[in-house]
Amino acid sequence: MSDLIAHYKANDEVEGLRVLAELGQGAASVVYLVQDPRSKQIYAMKHVHRGSAKDDRFVQQAIYEYKIASQLNHPHIRKIVRLEKKTKMFVHVTDVFLVMELLDGVSMDRKAPKNFDDAVTIFIQVADALAHMHARGFAHADMKPNNIMVVSSAAGPVAKIIDLGQSCPLGTVKERIQGTPDYIAPEQVHRRAITERTDVYNMGATMYFTLTGRAVPNALSTKPDALVNRLDDALIPKAPPAVSLNAAIPPRLNELIMQCVEVNPEDRPATMSYVKDRLELILGQLRYRNEQSGAAQRANNASAAGVPISKSGSASGVPVTKSGSASGMKVEGERGEPAAG
Repeated sequence: MSDLIAHYKANDEVEGLRVLAELGQGAASVVYLVQDPRSKQIYAMKHVHRGSAKDDRFVQQAIYEYKIASQLNHPHIRKIVRLEKKTKMFVHVTDVFLVMELLDGVSMDRKAPKNFDDAVTIFIQVADALAHMHARGFAHADMKPNNIMVVSSAAGPVAKIIDLGQSCPLGTVKERIQGTPDYIAPEQVHRRAITERTDVYNMGATMYFTLTGRAVPNALSTKPDALVNRLDDALIPKAPPAVSLNAAIPPRLNELIMQCVEVNPEDRPATMSYVKDRLELILGQLRYRNEQSGAAQRANNASAAGVPISKSGSASGVPVTKSGSASGMKVEGERGEPAAG
C-alpha cells in the first residue's frame, strides 16, 4: 500500500461520517467502521487512494463497482450506499470513498457451512442474487467463496455477495484475463464473451470447492508446461465427480454441480434461475429426508426409553466435509477481514 494513504483515527470526520474503528487494509485501500452522526446508522467505508499510477486500476474498480451496485437491489447483494470522490486540479481522482452496508459475518472461504442444509440454503440465495444481476443485464464474473459473506440469523444463514469489482455487462469481451484461477471459466481465460453461463461455471466451481475442499481443473495454470494454457478447450481435463471426493454429497446436488462446471458453455445450465430452481428442489428433498429420519428416530427412541432425541444424525445435518470446514482456514468476521484491494 502507498505510504501516502491517510489512516483515519477514531472520532475523525470523513465525508460527513464519524470513524469508529479501522477494520482492515488492502493493496491501496483501508476499510473503516463509520457512523452517520445524524441518523446514527453504522456503515463500512472503503477508502481507496491513488498513491501512484499503479493504483489507477483500484480507483477505477471502486468507481465501477458503485456504478454496477447502484443499478441492483437484492437482499443477497451487499448495498453500496454512496460514492464520494476527491480530485486534484478538478481532473485526476486521488481518493474514492465507498460507503457500504455493514455485514457482521464470515466469508465462506474462512468458514464453510456446517451441513448440507445450510450449504444449499446459501447456494440458493447466491443463485437468486446472480439471477437478479442477469435480469439487470450484468454478469458477476468473479463468484468464489471469499466473495460470499455469510451472516448468522435466527432463521438460518444469510448470504451476501460482497464484491462486484469484476462485474460487467452481459456479452462483454474483456481485453485482459480477469478472474480467480480456481473458479475461472474457460471463456474468461480465452477472452471470449462473458455470459450468464460464465457465472453458472463460477458458481459451480464455488459449490464444488465448498463441498470437497478441492478446486476444479481450469484453463488457467501457472505451470509453464501445462497444456491447459492452450486455447483448445478439449485439453482441459474434466473435474472428477464431486461425490467421488465427498461421498456424503446428495446425488442430485453432485449432478447439478458437474453440469455447472462443464467446459463447453453450451453444456451448462442456460440460466441461473434454472440452477436456483434445482437447488430449491434439492433442499426440499434434504429437509423431507431430515423430517422422516427424525420421526423414525423419535419413534424408535420412544419405544425403547421414552426420551426424544435430536435430528443431529439426519440427512440435512450431515457436515459438508469430515471436518465441517472445506477450507480449513481460521474464522474471522468482517471486522478482521482484510479490505479487498
